[in-house]
Amino acid sequence: MNKASGIRKPINVAEVTSVSLSNETAPLPDGVIRGLSIDNLIFGLDGSELKVLLIKHGEGIRMGDWALPGGWIKQEEDLRDAARRLLRDLTGVEHPYLSQLKTFGKVNRYPAERVVTVAYYALVSAYDYALMAGFSASEADWFNVHDLPPLVFDHQEILEYGIKHLQHEVRHHPVGFNLLPEKFTLLQLQELYEAILDAKLDKPNFRRKIMKMNLLTTCNEKQQGVAHRAANLYRFDKNAYAQLTEQGFTFEV
Repeated sequence: MNKASGIRKPINVAEVTSVSLSNETAPLPDGVIRGLSIDNLIFGLDGSELKVLLIKHGEGIRMGDWALPGGWIKQEEDLRDAARRLLRDLTGVEHPYLSQLKTFGKVNRYPAERVVTVAYYALVSAYDYALMAGFSASEADWFNVHDLPPLVFDHQEILEYGIKHLQHEVRHHPVGFNLLPEKFTLLQLQELYEAILDAKLDKPNFRRKIMKMNLLTTCNEKQQGVAHRAANLYRFDKNAYAQLTEQGFTFEV
């Protein structure tokens, strides 16, 4: 795993970057919205593995526990701006394309008082980010979604919902295709699907269905510098990709 941590200047309470409501008994910082929080669900593709970004609470009664990176929202902040700020300050990851996933509001989801959380998500390449834990997070790390430590509050429920949402999306929109290199093999594309769907796919069947979508254009090139038999390289047809992104498709594998 890619463990990383960093030292930053002590947090000013007014900056409101507490980690996912980590201190249940402390009064709220000034200038935040009471009873409303943000939690970020960041999926990372690491080769053929689907991982999720977690932080470890570095203070409060949840110190030492793992959680999704999140926290309080400032009064003057848009929700997405709050999600980006919290993700950046707690993990060092900057990602401008966070999408709202769902609002989670069970009465007892947070023990001290009624708190509703708005979850945001993104799918990224885990290789692209050097993690830097900051503020009230003592660690930030990628974990395989099938090999996780216990999570605080209802964060396991948020994660499970996010995985199902991602699996639905990849069957109906070209989700995550941008994580592939410009020129890629059909095996690389299949591994992308297998990582998200958590399923081993039949190679001939997968390739036949992909090619019927008219989404790929052959590069008339083969892989270079590989020990095994070089595979053909493909790229996405930009027009077909844009049309499928807008209209969607059904890809049953």
